[in-house]
Amino acid sequence: MTEVPPILSASAVTIGYGARTIVDDGDLVIRAGERLAVVGPNGAGKSTLLRALTGVLVPRSGVVHLCGDPIGSVHRRAVARTIAVVPELADLPFAMPVEDVVALGRLPHEPPLNGLRPVDIAAVDAAIDRVGIGSLRRRDVRELSMGERQLVFIAVALAQAAPILVLDEPTAHLDIRHQVEVMELLVELNQRDGTTVLAVLHDLAFAAHFFPRVVVLDHGRIVADGSPFEVLDAGRIRAVFGVDPALVRLPVGAA
Repeated sequence: MTEVPPILSASAVTIGYGARTIVDDGDLVIRAGERLAVVGPNGAGKSTLLRALTGVLVPRSGVVHLCGDPIGSVHRRAVARTIAVVPELADLPFAMPVEDVVALGRLPHEPPLNGLRPVDIAAVDAAIDRVGIGSLRRRDVRELSMGERQLVFIAVALAQAAPILVLDEPTAHLDIRHQVEVMELLVELNQRDGTTVLAVLHDLAFAAHFFPRVVVLDHGRIVADGSPFEVLDAGRIRAVFGVDPALVRLPVGAA
């Protein structure tokens, strides 16, 4: 029986800007239906790795595969139908109501000149309801708080209805209640819908509590990959993050 290839993988990828190497010789295999967090100190290469995994950056060496094919050989529309990305928060340069922003998530599924179909409208409505921003749907996104905008961009990714969801600091700018709600939503999307979830996080406690697999980056290298109880031990927290592990509140057994 032929083995199903990973839904997303990086093989010996080295990524950089100009003469500077950001990620060095990285290997990562993600199977369909996994839920994993990438953690590490500032400048470790987390966001750069995500950009390579989503096809935004071309590695200097090595290759990223999407569903078994080199991602560079996959049409951009097909990539967008397969990977939904929630980037670091960005500003919109013009007025746009929330529901229209969320509708941008449907662009990979239908040429924009055709307009929204009933299935697209249903997907937009479902995404808005699932994130809990129904009261904001006719507001101008530029008038929203940073936390509210973050929820809008998560809704855009949900409307995209891709089997892979990639998030770069999804809880940034959110208060603690909304942080927990977003984490619970990611668990639900993964467990109920089968969505593969890959998230960059700064909060080690959230990574340990909500993600069964954690990848640790340090100085551009993957230094650990496994369950949070294996990789977020006291010695690694001290070595990688340079802090007293006692100051990091992790679930019992994670350190």
